[in-house]
Amino acid sequence: MTRLLSLAFALAVTATAHAQADETIRLNQTGMYPYQEKVAVIEASKASKITIRDAATGKSIAKAKVLRKATSPWSSKQRTVVDFSALKTPGQYILSANGHELPFLIKDDALREVTTAAIKSYYLMRSGCEIEKQYAGEYARPLGHADTRVMIHPSAASEQRPAGSYIISPLGWYDAGDYNKYIVNSAYSVAVMLLSYEQNPSYYDALNTNIPESKNQTADLLDELMYNLQWMLTMQDPNDGGVYHKLTTPNFEGFIMPKDCHQQRYVVQKSVTATYDFAAVMALAARIFKDSKDYPTFSRQAAEAAHQAYQWALQHPKALYNQDAMNKQYQPAVFTGTYGDFNAKDEQFWAATELYILTREGAFLADAQSTAPGDFRVPAWGYVAPIAQWEWMIHGEANAEMSSKMKSQLLAYSDKQLATTATSSFQTPTGNNAKDFGWGCLAEAFCANGMTFLFAHKVTGLQKYLTAAMQCADYILGRNATGYCYVTGFGLKSPMHPHQRISSADGIEAPMPGLLVGGPNPGQQDKESSHLTYPSNEPDESYIDHEGSYASNEIAINWNATLVGLFGWLDNVMK
Repeated sequence: MTRLLSLAFALAVTATAHAQADETIRLNQTGMYPYQEKVAVIEASKASKITIRDAATGKSIAKAKVLRKATSPWSSKQRTVVDFSALKTPGQYILSANGHELPFLIKDDALREVTTAAIKSYYLMRSGCEIEKQYAGEYARPLGHADTRVMIHPSAASEQRPAGSYIISPLGWYDAGDYNKYIVNSAYSVAVMLLSYEQNPSYYDALNTNIPESKNQTADLLDELMYNLQWMLTMQDPNDGGVYHKLTTPNFEGFIMPKDCHQQRYVVQKSVTATYDFAAVMALAARIFKDSKDYPTFSRQAAEAAHQAYQWALQHPKALYNQDAMNKQYQPAVFTGTYGDFNAKDEQFWAATELYILTREGAFLADAQSTAPGDFRVPAWGYVAPIAQWEWMIHGEANAEMSSKMKSQLLAYSDKQLATTATSSFQTPTGNNAKDFGWGCLAEAFCANGMTFLFAHKVTGLQKYLTAAMQCADYILGRNATGYCYVTGFGLKSPMHPHQRISSADGIEAPMPGLLVGGPNPGQQDKESSHLTYPSNEPDESYIDHEGSYASNEIAINWNATLVGLFGWLDNVMK
């Protein structure tokens, strides 16, 4: 597999070398749709001699108009926002301003390549199987972490499964830059992509990502999700329905390949948050896979597992995962990702919602109504109520009152976000408050918000929400304060050194493509431990492309899930 560059033609344009060096022009580096809003940002208080040339002929074909000047809300930086939406003809072009220039592309399937790569990244991150050359090219690797002898940690011990005994828990994806597997993050990741699939089935059905399952009758995206769902089923204790919080080594592995990892792996304490999340995603998956010809027994199995998990969670409301407390009581101590969450109300709301939509059982409706939030906030692995709110919006037939209430909350939130676009530095509805930047901000503030706007567009038909979702994608792809296209393997300037063990240890110069990095994080939690010097402390510039930067440059399955969910949906509707 060669390094993917949707703007490969641009690398042959010698005039871009200067533009890449000074980065005066910021725009979407992978491609724009003919009829989308097209905006670039000039890193200067004034912009002159703004022209657009045909990349092949050099002929000037259009001009861009200045929309406004924009001042950063946290620094004195002034920028000029220019619009060239009138240009709708597919082709390869060069935008010039202030004596600088940058190439760009207009095409009908502008996000197809990056969406496909983002989905394919999950195959490249599979645990428990050989990653084969015919599917992975240079990113092929031997099997790692078969997980056929996973030990029961003392915190997870029961009469039927005593400490030190073993279970089989193969398959699944490596969670992030590390090699462990976590239920709460897996559930969130699978759900985000399933919901995008549900709204765009024909689009995803047509995508071929070249994975071992590509020749069956199921969409490649669903095949990939099934690979992880099958692992998740092994994490449920069949004796009581509870779900182990994670499958992990006691300590993070070094930056080595999976085949070279030899620490004992454990399943640890069952948690109420993991169990509710498991119940929710199994109920959702049971519905999506109901008529699957390739997985005919899964829907029934998933529905039963969801019911059992929900009952366990109801009976264990205080079983919250507290790793520090666990380590004081049990050995070996565990120091990997906690995914700690001390409020399970949003998880119960999501699980009750999915089970009610699946079964129409009144008890689940009552639980959903009693745990429903009073407003809408951006979703994340630790706050999953918005997933249920999305569901209620599009399943009005399940309960009109709940659907109307959730729709009002989401639209109020969306309109508040959109109100900031007119004065934004980069023509975006998010990224205009310092609080928008932090750990995983590109996934949450931009991709997850973008999906929220798409749900708003789905139920209202209003163009403003579709435009807002595309603006979020434009930010990810280069129209931002750093000038990075934040997806590996794409654009003129993208991350080369993500905090991910495989990309670090595989001996390949380019990281595996299609990975969304966390993004600007003014917290800089890795600054001292990794001996980093960030190029800026400004909220939207606090990013460094360095392997040691787990605060700004790590990758994660939940972040990529929102990338897949947003970009695939956009590529289907931006016609």
